[in-house]
Amino acid sequence: MAYIPDFNLDEIISILASISDKRAVDSKEKDVIELAQIALLYTRHIRKNDDFAKYYKEFFDPSFKVKIAQDFATREEADQWLVSGKANEADLVKIAGKGFQVAAPSGRLMFIEVPLLEELKKEPETDSE
Repeated sequence: MAYIPDFNLDEIISILASISDKRAVDSKEKDVIELAQIALLYTRHIRKNDDFAKYYKEFFDPSFKVKIAQDFATREEADQWLVSGKANEADLVKIAGKGFQVAAPSGRLMFIEVPLLEELKKEPETDSE
């Protein structure tokens, strides 16, 4: 992934549209490109362009680390914290070395699995016989 230092959000949305137009109507690629466009449009709609630009720049900084709200040794500890009232929607946590995010899809807080950067950078495990 290449860093674009002075990107223009509208230009990127337009480029994504031109790429999307070249994809088949019901293709997964077209759907993903359109989702990326919507995410960028949403960023502009809620007037968070500057926040997005800051996050984008930090993302390419080698010292950038995703902020983990809590680190738990066990799922039981994490579940206790979740119901304690201290958890906030969108908090990132680590449970037994794996990444999770607090979500409330039906109004009730729960964990959804979200691999952390360190998990994604690990070499795939192979079966050794």
